[in-house]
Amino acid sequence: MIPMGGAASKTISEKQVEHQAELARLELTEQEKQCYTEQLNTILEYFRILDNVETENVPPTLSILGLENVWRPDSPRASMPVEKALSTAPRVEKGFVKAPKIV
Repeated sequence: MIPMGGAASKTISEKQVEHQAELARLELTEQEKQCYTEQLNTILEYFRILDNVETENVPPTLSILGLENVWRPDSPRASMPVEKALSTAPRVEKGFVKAPKIV
């Protein structure tokens, strides 16, 4: 999240872009810093426009497309036998897949 510097500040400074780039371990040129600062402030301006849209009588909506899940209903059934599930594992030990130790 980009720190906004309080409620009164509604723009992103180049210094804040530098800080975020540092946190993300990105090296930005001066031109990139200026470009990202302008782009982020343009995005914030669009959010300010959206803040003024009247939504009082608009119900919450998940999707405007009317899509529905097409999943099959869950029904209990037998699991795959452990031997079959482990049959393609490169190494098995005590009924489990044996993986290399990572330190």
